[in-house]
Amino acid sequence: MTVSLTKLSASSWFKIKIKNKVIHIDPGYIGYFENQGIPEGELEEKADLIMVTHFHKDHLQPEPLNKIRSPLTTILAPNNCAKRIEGNFKLIKPDDKLDIKDIQIKVVNAYNTPEGNSTRKFHHKGDGIGYLITIDDKTIYHAGDTDFIPEMKDFDDIDLALIPIGGTFTMDREEAINAVLAIKPRFVIPMHMRDADPEAFKKIIEEKSDSKVIPLNIGEIYELK
Repeated sequence: MTVSLTKLSASSWFKIKIKNKVIHIDPGYIGYFENQGIPEGELEEKADLIMVTHFHKDHLQPEPLNKIRSPLTTILAPNNCAKRIEGNFKLIKPDDKLDIKDIQIKVVNAYNTPEGNSTRKFHHKGDGIGYLITIDDKTIYHAGDTDFIPEMKDFDDIDLALIPIGGTFTMDREEAINAVLAIKPRFVIPMHMRDADPEAFKKIIEEKSDSKVIPLNIGEIYELK
């Protein structure tokens, strides 16, 4: 089974498609930062599931969320997103496990640590989340905005990890390398890059591990097989 994944922002917005299901994670930025270059055509198809990691504007914007939702769309988000989501959504927190439309989801922690390399530490434990998403036999980890945290060492059998590497509000490249070495995913897509060089990240990861790094530009698609 092939999972198609499209990068939709410089932050952490991704669109995932498998069979007849459409999932969006962290719809943010459209109508807020015009330089994002998000393809408008990607918003025409309604989502079955929208998953939000936290309330910051680069991860959650009412405008794109409302474009991709329908009355049948399930929206998952932590409590601090309530003021930015119109209408109902399902409140979630770390350690929750859900089965939605044949998609298995485990909610995990995402936060900055005192010892982490992020230059700004605005993500406190319990405020934001990440997701482990299993579709058929493939598991995707969306880390959200986080440093390298101890919980990552307990993850098993990750096919694809979406990992921030930018160093502002999130782990930097060196910390992200340590996270990938701990998680051991088959594939990695760097996100929230700021000024970090994804090719340098790719070179080091592939020298030190069996993980393969797939840098994506906005609008580019990767197919996980």
